[in-house]
Amino acid sequence: MVLGAVALVGNAAAQEAPLKNTPETRAAEKVKHHEPDHSGNERVGKASFYAKEFAGKKMADGAPMDPQGNNAASKTLPLGTTAKVTNLETGQSAVVTIRDRGPYVPGRIVDLSPATARQIGITPKKGVAPVVVAPITVPQPDGRIKLGAAVHGPLFADQPPGREGTQRPAPGATAADASALHTR
Repeated sequence: MVLGAVALVGNAAAQEAPLKNTPETRAAEKVKHHEPDHSGNERVGKASFYAKEFAGKKMADGAPMDPQGNNAASKTLPLGTTAKVTNLETGQSAVVTIRDRGPYVPGRIVDLSPATARQIGITPKKGVAPVVVAPITVPQPDGRIKLGAAVHGPLFADQPPGREGTQRPAPGATAADASALHTR
């Protein structure tokens, strides 16, 4: 019996009501195959953030997790993807780089660093918020970079006039070129 369905932006498929966050459902999420998504389409779901004990631990790309960095985890976006994450409750957004796998909680589509979570208005008390994840650049299996949904929308709408699009990568840019645009 379907308890409810939510239509996802850019996805015609409907999803059953979310499963509860239990040790069993987390274990099932870890072993479930998550098909890589190189499409560049945006997705809607829930975001959470890394717990304190993950600070300094190795992420999927080999780098230590920086609680103050712009790193994020996705089950399906390729490592090295840059994306704009927008909190649907606050309208606040941030640009992140996918450097890890997870979150392994049903219904969650991205884990953010604690600093990024604060930046978009996810508080420790609340812990989870509905978000849109709009890829900016998506590394492809052949090494090329695909421009994502965020490039075609108001990516930098929250920046001062004259800054819109200033950090967009050039067509044909490599993953290293795109990543360099988002490091400070």
